[in-house]
Amino acid sequence: MAEEKKLNYDVVIVGAGPAGMTAALYASRANLSVLMLDRGIYGGNLNNTATIENYTGFPSVEGPDLAKQMYEGATQFGAEYAYGTVTNVQMDGELKKITTDMEDTFTAKALVIASGSDQKKLGVPGEEEYSGKGVSYCAVCDGAFFKGKHLIVVGGGDSAVEEGMYLTQFADKVSVLVRRDHLRAAAVAQEKAKKNSKMEFIFNTSVTSIIGDGQKVTGVKTHDNKTGEDGEMSADGVFIYIGNVPLTTAFRGLDILDDKGWVITDDKMATKLPGVFAIGDVRETPLRQIATAVGDGALAGQEVFKYVDNLK
Repeated sequence: MAEEKKLNYDVVIVGAGPAGMTAALYASRANLSVLMLDRGIYGGNLNNTATIENYTGFPSVEGPDLAKQMYEGATQFGAEYAYGTVTNVQMDGELKKITTDMEDTFTAKALVIASGSDQKKLGVPGEEEYSGKGVSYCAVCDGAFFKGKHLIVVGGGDSAVEEGMYLTQFADKVSVLVRRDHLRAAAVAQEKAKKNSKMEFIFNTSVTSIIGDGQKVTGVKTHDNKTGEDGEMSADGVFIYIGNVPLTTAFRGLDILDDKGWVITDDKMATKLPGVFAIGDVRETPLRQIATAVGDGALAGQEVFKYVDNLK
């Protein structure tokens, strides 16, 4: 006889990135029953990051390696992990009912939203048409397909600069198009990138469309935000890093989001709903980094324990 699936937990954590895994570690270590639900492999965006140099205790670590170590830590005290995309959440008194696309409905005394965010789209003609055909949002995933090619990176923040540097391992040239007149990336990353002979930075430039031959990307059309001139640049691929959007569709009915979809919390990671917390990249916060995500998760794990313990 097959073992009956467990559906009832003290805590369900939606998302198994650094924030979710840390919350799972703290909550399970406090002897709570914990389930992490994720739409993909544990680690979230860590799996799309080549080298991490700004996480304390690790002078340099590969993203997937850090994800594996975090997962081993998160599950050592009994926290469980299951695959599934959350489609609906309902409040039923003190219980939270979490339904997934796998047609499972889990109940929990506490819910921790750690669903993270996704890459923001440019929203220009050709972007959707050539997605996977030269348009990418993940250098680690797709960089190796462009050996000896010319690539365009769109963006001016940390991700654009760091992923652009990663792409120079494969491409002969990486052109970073920045819509402002300056970069927003950390000074250390900027300095390193500007010393890379394969990288160039083109400022005051927006991409107005992505063009191709019907099979693959051949370049972009541009607009100079300073002179007003339109132009065109040939390229074999376009990597887009212009920010993030929260993955909070399933939580819209809970009335805990701001007008951009980020979850609103207090300084203890609690939303206005009793027993519902939010952590990491999904939260309205001035900084979204591994270190801040882990900090959110640790605090939430403790607060969840207090909440569940008080219910007794």
